[in-house]
Amino acid sequence: MTQHVRVLIDYRPALRDRTGVGEWVHKIVEALASTNQDSSLELTLFSCSWKDRLHPPLPHRVDSIDRRLPVRLLNYCWHRLEWPPAEALTKQQFDVVHSPHPLLIPTRSAAQVITIHDLDFLDHPERTTAEVRRDYPQLVKKHVRRASHVVVPSHYTAKQVEQRLSVSPEAISICPNGAPSWSPREPPRKRGHLLFVGTLSPRKNIKGLFEAYAQLLRRRPDIPPLVLAGQPMASAAETLAMLDHPPLRGRVRCTGYLKKDDLYRYYENACALILPSLDEGFGLPALEAMTVGVPVVATNRGALPEVLGNAGLLVDPADPTALADAIERLLVEPTLASCCVERGRVQAIRYSWVASARALRQAYDKAVACGS
Repeated sequence: MTQHVRVLIDYRPALRDRTGVGEWVHKIVEALASTNQDSSLELTLFSCSWKDRLHPPLPHRVDSIDRRLPVRLLNYCWHRLEWPPAEALTKQQFDVVHSPHPLLIPTRSAAQVITIHDLDFLDHPERTTAEVRRDYPQLVKKHVRRASHVVVPSHYTAKQVEQRLSVSPEAISICPNGAPSWSPREPPRKRGHLLFVGTLSPRKNIKGLFEAYAQLLRRRPDIPPLVLAGQPMASAAETLAMLDHPPLRGRVRCTGYLKKDDLYRYYENACALILPSLDEGFGLPALEAMTVGVPVVATNRGALPEVLGNAGLLVDPADPTALADAIERLLVEPTLASCCVERGRVQAIRYSWVASARALRQAYDKAVACGS
């Protein structure tokens, strides 16, 4: 019989624009609720912000605790002072407290679970936010040693955590992103736009994408326009300034963050998805594109080869010419594009939020057993 477990999960990444981590938290909570048929999981979402509130409706049998506190202040206290404990903030007791980030949530007695989506911050802290640069590289090894269990989104990240942070494989659970509940489009678009989806940041290699697209424009002036769907970070300002000059001027459009319904429409009208990332712990846009039926060009770094499988073209992110060549192949070889689409649909079916939620439920049991 499954044991009864009271879990507090930090829901703050999903409060605003749900990008990678926020989408993972939101969807895994929904899937945990949908698979909790015996009510053995007592799930509470924790939220705190000075401005943003956690609004209903919540999934069935999911509670919430919302505190009006500055996010950065609480993070500093949690990361640097290891205070206040979750019990003091919530006035409740839990068996597990789950952080969707690599650093622990302080607690008096609960098992502590952390999620490590990637370790790029160890090698390239300059690609991250100021708070991540301040805390994550310095504290992650200390926190991971004390964690009862570690959750990761891919086999690639699991191996990274095992080797670089000296975590036992038995203490790691893989809970990938699931495929969205989107309908495949019919038929695939021969024209439309080239699409990039993700935060506009140095890790996403936007500069390399621009260099490759500029090459394509010189070869083929009639190349489809490029659409960037994602929120720009301040660190990308210099790269985005390239859009003010030829040959990119007037050929590239930035949409900013898009909600899921709007994002689906951009996938529907895309002739290819381009993911030029320097590192990815998972690569959710690849899974979204394969679900819709959009062929993918991605880089051979991080978890992208794992997620994409044999369903797309992989290139070296340091080689803009190779990226341009791969994009051009998808545009001029319809048989290749159709093959990628068919293989992508098969690959996407392998990723399920329900399966991930069940793996996470087992991770909670392991965490409780570790602390008992």
